[in-house]
Amino acid sequence: MRFASSFRRRLGAVSLVAALVGASAPAAAQPAAPPGGAPALDKVAFGTNWVAQAEHGGFYQALADGTYRRYGLDVTIMPGGPQANNRILLPVGKLDFYMSANTLQAFDAVEQNVPTVVVAAMFQKDPQVLIAHPGAGIERFADLKRLNLFVSKEGMASYFQWLKAEYGFSDAQVKPYTSNAQPFLADKRSAMQGYVTSEPFAIEKQSRIRPLVFLLADQGFSSYSTLIETRRDLVENKPGLVQRFVDASIIGWYTYLYGDPSAGNALIKRQNPEMSDELLAYALERMKTAGIVDSGDALAMGIGAMTDARMTAFFASMVKAGVVKPTVDFRRSYTLQFVNKRVGIDLRPKN
Repeated sequence: MRFASSFRRRLGAVSLVAALVGASAPAAAQPAAPPGGAPALDKVAFGTNWVAQAEHGGFYQALADGTYRRYGLDVTIMPGGPQANNRILLPVGKLDFYMSANTLQAFDAVEQNVPTVVVAAMFQKDPQVLIAHPGAGIERFADLKRLNLFVSKEGMASYFQWLKAEYGFSDAQVKPYTSNAQPFLADKRSAMQGYVTSEPFAIEKQSRIRPLVFLLADQGFSSYSTLIETRRDLVENKPGLVQRFVDASIIGWYTYLYGDPSAGNALIKRQNPEMSDELLAYALERMKTAGIVDSGDALAMGIGAMTDARMTAFFASMVKAGVVKPTVDFRRSYTLQFVNKRVGIDLRPKN
């Protein structure tokens, strides 16, 4: 199975300014209602940050099972990939919504005066993990400081700085991660980055070993993940449209997690034929057991939940780690206007 740089594929470009030059385009026009007929659906373009996969499942579910249409939306999902950078298409009007990797992207947008804002956080936990060999004397997270670590350049610029500030990890441990697990598999005294929903599965299939998996979110890395971003002008001028897209996406995620995900998975496989049923099932189960989507504040306020306290704490940790400048007005990076309304919470199993 092909390994991908889990952080690079979800993080995208750190800076937008250069990429935005020359990329401007008018926003998509909304269709008029047919004379004497039902109101036309609002056309919406939604871009993801990687190829179709289970980690996008709730969005594909909402499209495949008609939830978006029931909310008056004609949604087109534009998948990302190694040759695509959908994030730059949002502020110039080619996309209406974008699925960003984590909270750091929103802070970066504020710093660079990019007119986008986060309106929902579909993952309460960032799925970023460090993966180690069993039987190598690693019993707790701090033991990873004794190992060689395969980390990407993007990881070094973000979560690894947090590891240094909070746990005393060292640059001297790091070897470059190049989307290839072989160096990790060959070195029993090493660990590598990954996503809880994918790389452990691939390692077990390839090597027949069950690796140790440490979820950074469970160690205090409090970034949200799989956030919905939109433009500020859309929030100001069409808040009803934003609310419908957020609500329908939340319903899609509840259905994908707790209902029948077959419609969403079928659409994922059509867009990404490399995606197997086995990996889709594994990723879905890991999202449930690790509490990636439905945990923390989402348990009381619904999927997509965000809080000022959580944003404030994460910003402070990133300033401490030297990842974000203390002068960034991080409160402009998000709004709570469209979340924390318990939408779809009755779809969660009662037991």
